[in-house]
Amino acid sequence: MLAGAAQLITISALVGADPIPATWSSLLPLAPTPFAAAAVLLPFRFSRPNTKALVVVVIAAIGTAVWFDFLFTLPYQRFTVRSSAEVTTFVVLPVVGVIVSQLAAYARRLRVVAITDERYLAQIDQAAALAQTATSPEVVVEHVCQQLIGLLDLRADRCEHARPLGQPPRLQADGAVVTGRGRWDVDKDGLPGEEIELRVFGNGQYCGRFMLTPKPGSRPSLQARLVAVALAEQAGRALAAGAPLASTGQNQAERCLV
Repeated sequence: MLAGAAQLITISALVGADPIPATWSSLLPLAPTPFAAAAVLLPFRFSRPNTKALVVVVIAAIGTAVWFDFLFTLPYQRFTVRSSAEVTTFVVLPVVGVIVSQLAAYARRLRVVAITDERYLAQIDQAAALAQTATSPEVVVEHVCQQLIGLLDLRADRCEHARPLGQPPRLQADGAVVTGRGRWDVDKDGLPGEEIELRVFGNGQYCGRFMLTPKPGSRPSLQARLVAVALAEQAGRALAAGAPLASTGQNQAERCLV
């Protein structure tokens, strides 16, 4: 409430209006406003986040214009719009409020994406550098395996180098997860509750696959899944460039971490 009053006073100073002295008695009728707004928005709490945020922004912007008219235009403490200047102010305030809030939200999203990209790129750079300097491809495979566990929020991960058996869900090159019933909506349902394969290729040849066991409720972003594919590519380059891994049987598998 105090923040809203301060905002209105700031706006009045910008537009040249003369604010009336605010008393507790004049502000008391405004006390139920936040609770009423919360009650109106309650049915939207499970809707899309972006839509919900936009609804809140629009309501706040309209509320700013309404209370500006109520507190800072003649006649005071009445919801009246009499002159063309007041009409212009009433229309411009919500529009500017929505635009500024959306620009601020976009700037925050860009900052998060930039920080996230930097962290992801660092992981890819580490795997690429290790693929060039490691004396054995097993070192790169184990490093990538451990990276995948943290990146995708996995409970376990293992790497198989034998011919693939069965048809488990697959993490594809575009970051999508495909099961026997079609594409799996990871953003909505999380990762499937079974092992997921991430195939590894080097120089166009199949080199093996990572078998990913997600934690319950694991829901990595599309960006994280694309980074996982890029990390698998680094492991594939190391496997294609290095000596073949020692085979211990047809179902050879390397357990990275449980």
